[in-house]
Amino acid sequence: MVEFDDEKFERLWLENKHALLNQDAEYRELTDNYKMTSATDWLLFGTPVLVGIASIDLLPIEHELLRWLACAGITIAAFGLSVLVKSQTSGGKSISAIEKRIKEDFYNRCKKEGRI
Repeated sequence: MVEFDDEKFERLWLENKHALLNQDAEYRELTDNYKMTSATDWLLFGTPVLVGIASIDLLPIEHELLRWLACAGITIAAFGLSVLVKSQTSGGKSISAIEKRIKEDFYNRCKKEGRI
């Protein structure tokens, strides 16, 4: 595991991060999987809205504000579940793991070139 304590490297990483990530095919493919490209994606991400709307009438809470807050919480939880389902169905590694690999490669390259 590589430690990134060098301030100069962190500055280089921040300056080049976007370009380096976009050059990596695996990173681009994974980020493209999060785009809404099919009817299934629209259905998956539209479901939390439907769940939120349906929960307004079904919640046994008498105070209107509390009912709306509970509805918002349910909608947010349903959206989180939708994102989890989407990430699990896209397969592969997580974006953070790929970004860590790219950062380690960039660190090793900078060290080899004497930039840090």
